[in-house]
Amino acid sequence: MNYNTPVIQLKGVGEKTAKVFEKLGVKTIGDLIRFYPRDYEKFEEVIPLAEIKKGEICAVRVRIVSSVTVRKIRNLTILNAVASDGTGKIKLTFFNMPFLRNVLKTGGVYLLRGLVQEKDGIPVMEQPKLFKEEEYQKLLETVQPRYPLSAGITNQAITKAVRQALSNCELDHEFLPDNILASQKLMDREEAVHNLHFPKDFDTLIDARKRMVFEEFFLFILGLRKEKEQNEVVDSKFPYVETAQIYRFLERLPFQLTNAQKKVWNEIEEDLQGRKLMNRLVQGDVGSGKTMIAILALLMTVSNGYQGAMMAPTEVLAKQHFDSISEMNEKYGMGMHPVLLIGAMTAKEKREAYALIAEGKADVIIGTHALIQEKVVYKKLALVITDEQHRFGVKQRETLAEKGDMPHVLVMSATPIPRTLAIILYGDLKVSVIDELPAERKPIKNCVVDTSYREKAYRFIEKEVAAGRQVYVICPMVEEAETDSDDPSMVNVENVIGYTEKLKEVLSPSIQIAYLHGKMKSSLKNEIMEAFKNKNIDVLVSTTVIEVGINVPNATVMMVENAERFGLAQLHQLRGRVGRGEHQSYCIFVSSSDKKETMERLEILNKSNDGFKIAEEDLKMRGPGDLFGIRQSGEFAFKLGDIYNDAVLLKEAGSCVDKLLSEDTFLEKKENERLKAYLEKESWNPVDFRTI
Repeated sequence: MNYNTPVIQLKGVGEKTAKVFEKLGVKTIGDLIRFYPRDYEKFEEVIPLAEIKKGEICAVRVRIVSSVTVRKIRNLTILNAVASDGTGKIKLTFFNMPFLRNVLKTGGVYLLRGLVQEKDGIPVMEQPKLFKEEEYQKLLETVQPRYPLSAGITNQAITKAVRQALSNCELDHEFLPDNILASQKLMDREEAVHNLHFPKDFDTLIDARKRMVFEEFFLFILGLRKEKEQNEVVDSKFPYVETAQIYRFLERLPFQLTNAQKKVWNEIEEDLQGRKLMNRLVQGDVGSGKTMIAILALLMTVSNGYQGAMMAPTEVLAKQHFDSISEMNEKYGMGMHPVLLIGAMTAKEKREAYALIAEGKADVIIGTHALIQEKVVYKKLALVITDEQHRFGVKQRETLAEKGDMPHVLVMSATPIPRTLAIILYGDLKVSVIDELPAERKPIKNCVVDTSYREKAYRFIEKEVAAGRQVYVICPMVEEAETDSDDPSMVNVENVIGYTEKLKEVLSPSIQIAYLHGKMKSSLKNEIMEAFKNKNIDVLVSTTVIEVGINVPNATVMMVENAERFGLAQLHQLRGRVGRGEHQSYCIFVSSSDKKETMERLEILNKSNDGFKIAEEDLKMRGPGDLFGIRQSGEFAFKLGDIYNDAVLLKEAGSCVDKLLSEDTFLEKKENERLKAYLEKESWNPVDFRTI
């Protein structure tokens, strides 16, 4: 077996299981080996009830001291019992497990493990797992993997398949230079891959993860440095000159640019009028006015006789940009000829757009990935703008750039990444930051609460909807089937489909509620987002798919369930969906954990609406030991690495790459032979930096 062998070749993986694996992005043995656990369970010693803590997973040995009751509510069977160990009491609740009535007996002693919660002042364990004494003894002090799941597959089935794959497939041998392995104290590659899935103990797991995260960052940064070298020597083929149109447009605007916008615009003007190709990133918080900078760059391009293209990550966002630019163009007489190009257009509409682009009659082209299809031919493409760059890969940006004759590239991102990390992560681009919000924007009012606040939140949502406003509710998961019922850490994690049904029961029947998630077809996602934008939906329950989405000034409430499961930068991005109109906006962060450190972390959002400040604070609260914290899943396509949790490692990888290239630019030295051979081979590569 090799990395390209289909997973269906594994023993016990039939067509049905292979299809579920494919839903999880696993088609080959290589994919499976790279399908790392989402977290791990460590089995600890049994403790007395007097020592249990709310919000923690623990194992207890208890005696049932009440009768075991079973009741049915609609399709839900609920089994309850009270247990004690002499030091305290705990309520046990099991859902849809009526057979346990024949297992749990009054007076019987059982070993249970689960998440401790508190309801009405009483400790509760919901869906705890029962263990035999000898079974639990074997698990004590071990670290067990927990994989991302989908309906139709269990954690046990994935574990079995991964064990087979690791036994039957030859892994890539070590390719990092020995001096880097020694200086960073990195584990050997093969050993690290094995221990990432099945670690001997927690310390070994941390070392294994460090090795593979370093590799991801190292290869990514190495690729970026090569990109930067190429970019720095490219002469501009599109010389720009200052034009009067820019000044006329700015004079007609009913507002002044902020000082931060002026500074960034001056940097872009200098780039465009310079002798070298522009490759610049503009970072700016949500609402800081990045789009205005993009419009100025497009206007300068058009007034110099060239074409400019702007690529957005979603059709709704592309259409939004098109409508906004078209309206401004007409209102201020900018003289541009914009055209929209998205997948949802009819074949006839696309043909007409292609013709206008090829003839040069359309000088501002706005769209999605449709902009880089083979049928699109540009006459004089001089500027490429990508919005929310972390949604696009370097390769996609290049494909769009190659449509012209090496055009200038401007990248826009609202992701608040601290400057120290941005310089590393966007190593092929110059970085500009818009660190000031327009004075007229009303600050969002925030609150961090526990689950007992929900009832008040629901009444507040009803009040806002009655006033004609709209609401977002964010859940971490799509549906309940994504979790493993044996995983205590997933108890009480809200899912979009289930939560939508819950809201339909607790909110007024007149309120229109719909849900949205990333597994839907693009056409349906666009339809729902358009309906929300057009006020046909009052409450939209969604996953983080709306993080980069639609501009709905009428949406004034953002409620995030299980807020502790998200990174602060991502929560701030989500919060940016509200506060876009004239009305006061609110953000409610609901935490199902009341751990002191969790609430302290979320309180940062309560105190500040400044994304960059939040990102810096988040960075300070994490350290190199916080390796299994919350991933900022919205940013970058790293399999394991997280730019916040692993900031120290990211900087180390950057330093190692810089030292390597300064001493051996073309990797010709003997000690770098393995690395060079690895980068040149065509077989499966664990990090294709050009797609990140």
